[in-house]
Amino acid sequence: MKIDNTSGPDGIHPMFLNRTASVLAKPVTALFAKSYQEGTIPNDWRLALISPIFKKGSRDRAENYRPISLTYVLCKVMESIIRDKVTEYLNGQQLVSGDQHGFTHGRSRLTNLLETFEA
Repeated sequence: MKIDNTSGPDGIHPMFLNRTASVLAKPVTALFAKSYQEGTIPNDWRLALISPIFKKGSRDRAENYRPISLTYVLCKVMESIIRDKVTEYLNGQQLVSGDQHGFTHGRSRLTNLLETFEA
C-alpha cells in the first residue's frame, strides 16, 4: 500500500491504515476472508470519487482531461492480494505464454521489442 496516495470515498488515508496495521490486521483479515468466501465485496466499495486530471492543451476543453477513480484503499489492498495470488497460480501452472509481455512482472513493451529485433 502506497502511504502517499490519497484517501478514497471513506476518507481513510493509507498512512492511517499503515500506522494502525497491527490493530486492524485481524478485523481486516476477517473482512477479506468473508468477502472472498461469499464472492462479493461490501456495497460501499463499489463507490468511487471521480476526479478530472488535466492532460494537455486548453484547460477550457473537457476532452483535455481524463477521469480518475478514487476507490477505497482496503478494496485496492484486497484486489492486489487476489491479483498476486492469481498471477502466482498462472505462472506456477505455466499458463502464461512466454510471449506475454504486457501486465507481466519484469516484462514490458521494451522487452517485447528487444525480443522481436533479436529474432
